[in-house]
Amino acid sequence: MNAVNSPESKGAPNRERGRRRPSKTPKGRQVEPQALAEVRALLGERPRRRDLLIEHLHLIQDKYGHLSAAHLAALAQEMKLALTEVYEVATFYAHFDVVKEGAKAPPAVTVRVCDSLSCAMAGAEKLLKELPKKLGKDARVLRASCMGACDRAPVAAVGHMQVFGATAQNVAAAVKKDAHAHAWKPGKDFAVYRKDGGYKLLSDCLDGKRTRDELIQIVSDAGLRGLGGAGFPTGRKWMLVRAEPAPRLFAVNADEGEPGTFKDRYYLELDPHRFLEGTLIAAWVVEAADTYIYIRDEYPEVRLMLEAEIAKVENAGLAKHSKIHLRRGAGAYICGEESAMIESIEGKRGLPRHRPPYVAQVGLFGRPTLEQNVETLYWIRDIVERGVQWFASQGRSGSKGFRSYSVSGRVKEPGVKLAPAGITAQELIDEFCGGMEKGHKFKGYLPGGASGGILPASMANLPLDFGKLEPHGCFVGSHAVVILSDQDDMKAVALNLMRFFEDESCGQCTPCRVGTEKAVKLMMKGPWNQKLLDELSQAMRDASICGLGQAAPNPLQCVFKYFRDDLAKPLGKW
Repeated sequence: MNAVNSPESKGAPNRERGRRRPSKTPKGRQVEPQALAEVRALLGERPRRRDLLIEHLHLIQDKYGHLSAAHLAALAQEMKLALTEVYEVATFYAHFDVVKEGAKAPPAVTVRVCDSLSCAMAGAEKLLKELPKKLGKDARVLRASCMGACDRAPVAAVGHMQVFGATAQNVAAAVKKDAHAHAWKPGKDFAVYRKDGGYKLLSDCLDGKRTRDELIQIVSDAGLRGLGGAGFPTGRKWMLVRAEPAPRLFAVNADEGEPGTFKDRYYLELDPHRFLEGTLIAAWVVEAADTYIYIRDEYPEVRLMLEAEIAKVENAGLAKHSKIHLRRGAGAYICGEESAMIESIEGKRGLPRHRPPYVAQVGLFGRPTLEQNVETLYWIRDIVERGVQWFASQGRSGSKGFRSYSVSGRVKEPGVKLAPAGITAQELIDEFCGGMEKGHKFKGYLPGGASGGILPASMANLPLDFGKLEPHGCFVGSHAVVILSDQDDMKAVALNLMRFFEDESCGQCTPCRVGTEKAVKLMMKGPWNQKLLDELSQAMRDASICGLGQAAPNPLQCVFKYFRDDLAKPLGKW
């Protein structure tokens, strides 16, 4: 009988069999010295704070064209984070190319083709078929969501440079040039803006010539509202945030990702300092010590321009009351939702938060936070200097002020149209867009982008403003108007929009994540099962955490309600 089976050994621990040999290497993925050196060189003297994770991932992506397993492990060690924290963020955003260990790196050039509605109508599907043949091994071609240039559809992005009115020929030419984003001069730079009286209002505020209560009263009387989609009264929001304990913060949403929306880009390109002055005034009103501007990664030239112009503002001593931080998105529509944007600014996945508490109470880094849209801030200087009556006197059908309508689709002259609030779709087409595109008859329209629903041409006399379309199952949102014609199949339109929501769902809640996927599959089959799709839509509306899942069924339900004739036809294509 051996020792381990002897009576004396019974009840005693089996020390030999239970003992494990110590590992020759530490647990987990090992960090490669070369990768660590490369990451440290890229980060330089930059802080290793958790909230800068996405910024640091961009540095690696921009340098190497992808995120390798070795670089992710090195970044995790350098930032003292778990590798899972780094990996989950890197894989969440569409513009990060994570390459697994042992996998082949992607080609040096990536071409993204927008397949959202306006680009699909302009021939994106044809472009997606032609480009792989045209480019061969020179580049890879990927589908992408809206790039914020719907008035110049179809759009492709070669690396970070967008090609408007894209064809296989001009995209191939851009690939051969190895084009990248470049520094770009704004319509009005700092010197020109100051010469025209810019920053005088801000200076008056900082010098005590204006009071915070005075400015709150002015924007309230003028009827200025949040123009990112929700339409919350600006003056009231300022009051709510000011009522919270300091320190308070400010987050600016420049991440317009709604298909059909491109107005913020237009104003940032046209007159960035009017926006920056409005931003600094709002920060002064709520006494926000830090201001974070979160801008779309699809707008690289605008981001680089803002970096340069913000530096000029700071050097002039105009931002001493609020430090400006420019943060770069990474391709996630969900980050247009205010709490998801705040999560992203903090360096995390853009998952919407449960509410309450609201962002005004517990926002960025757990502090009370003012959140505003680019266009809202753009109008502050004009409203205060020109007076309440100037702004409030604009409007139709009982609405106040101007609205910037992003118009795309089947019109002769698409673009951002500064028009009276409450204008109708028919008036927009006739007065601001030069009429319908030749050979197209007005059939329907999206009054508020992908989530705002679809209305028929017979209802083109409804005011396009907050609170006016809800009785019809639609809303105006960010005022993105896409015009459809008799050459567009409404089933195909609704399917395109549902695919967008499926692709952009953050995946946090089951009703949205699974609901959009199931809806796409059901809509691709024919005929549409209305009872089943209605049941699915209701589940998404009732149980989704945020507006993405709640509004995703709107276009589908509008087809059932207003375009019954299209239901009997085979699913169309562009």
